[in-house]
Amino acid sequence: MSDEEALVAVEREVALMFRRGRARVAELSRRVHPGLEGMAYSLLGYIEQAEPVRVTDVGVHFAIGKATVSRQVRTLEELGLVAREADPLDRRASLVSLTEDGRRRFLAARDVRMRRVREVMGDWSPEDVARFAVLLHRFNDVLGEPPVE
Repeated sequence: MSDEEALVAVEREVALMFRRGRARVAELSRRVHPGLEGMAYSLLGYIEQAEPVRVTDVGVHFAIGKATVSRQVRTLEELGLVAREADPLDRRASLVSLTEDGRRRFLAARDVRMRRVREVMGDWSPEDVARFAVLLHRFNDVLGEPPVE
């Protein structure tokens, strides 16, 4: 396989992974709460990892605008999955954290996802899993950088 063919294969596989990932995230979002769709599961995952986190930082992390992230967080708040409080360092900003119910629901959905990951990667050696994690992290780091023009 030439270098160009390898890059085309990577692009094709990444595109497939993204399409499948979007569908799975939407499914996991509905598993957390039937009223959720889209990337709510991912938002909850980031909030769970970084909490308490500024709403603006959630938007930066996902590269989505202030209005979009505010609407998404408001939906999570209305469903009782996250709680919002004023940022003590800047009263104009809000911090969000998972509620007890939000954490319980998110962790239950994550357990389902992790069972699937374990199933899919069950035949992989621990070394291959670790290497794949390192390479995916490296790839995501590069994707997060602004494009050079």
